[in-house]
Amino acid sequence: MSLTSYLAPEGFEKDLLEEIRQHQDLSLKKTLGRLLIVEGPQKSLAFAQDTWLDVQVQNFESIKQAAKILKENGKWWTPYSFQFHRRASLIQENLAKVKNPNFKYGDNAPERTLSAWTLETENTIVFSPKTTSQFPLGEVTFEEDKSAPSRAYLKLWEYFTVTNQKPKANELCVDLGSSPGGWTWVLNNLGAQVISVDKAPLAAELQDQPNIQMLKKDAFTLKPQEVGPVDWLFSDIICYPQKLFELVQEWRASNMAKNYVCTIKFQGETDFKALQAFQSIPGSEIRHLSANKHEVTWSWHQPQLDNSRQV
Repeated sequence: MSLTSYLAPEGFEKDLLEEIRQHQDLSLKKTLGRLLIVEGPQKSLAFAQDTWLDVQVQNFESIKQAAKILKENGKWWTPYSFQFHRRASLIQENLAKVKNPNFKYGDNAPERTLSAWTLETENTIVFSPKTTSQFPLGEVTFEEDKSAPSRAYLKLWEYFTVTNQKPKANELCVDLGSSPGGWTWVLNNLGAQVISVDKAPLAAELQDQPNIQMLKKDAFTLKPQEVGPVDWLFSDIICYPQKLFELVQEWRASNMAKNYVCTIKFQGETDFKALQAFQSIPGSEIRHLSANKHEVTWSWHQPQLDNSRQV
């Protein structure tokens, strides 16, 4: 059976390991720093920062031979260096450079397939010609915009960049628990219409924006019918995962939102039971973004009709 490697975000190795253990059809074969090599069907794991899809292992005798092995299997290689750093650096010097500049607000993700490699021993290379991220090792960095009301905007900005899914101009969005307005700020800059829900006020610079309607309400007592149909529902509320799940289920039952992007925030240990509840929603995606801390981003998008098949 083929091997797949999952790279944990720094500090979340135990969470990725636990997530793997919850899948009975997966078997952990090796742990190389934050890189977990697994046998079994490939999975979309929340705590996998990057996934190496076709893992191979080869021995080599020299720096040039290691570089030759990689060149024969791909072009754009990114190294995961957790040991033998000098040796890894010498190998990488023989390969094409992968640029990963700080992205600016509104930039699209690069259209490219990256390869990745690491050293298991001084003379053993572990590599994969294909990975799931367009960014080296799944790490995304942005040129920060100091005009944003809070740094929380980075999470939503990153989500839109890596998924290429975001509201269109004039689409209606509801931002639950919005104060001071980091996510509302992003949505407003996209030209979306925003219903910003919070008992606390938005930052002063957002209060007179024509595309923003402020609703002074508790997000958990607000009924979907009070808002009406929206194109997108967003939430970065600080609350227990189970409470967020109940809120999402209420909105889904109402059929009032077409798309959801919500932050699941953990209090103390990671709540894997709550993660499983969100994962049980068909069509769900859960990912740990570079801008996430002890939290993950859950999303669900209404399936698009294939108009090309209509007669």
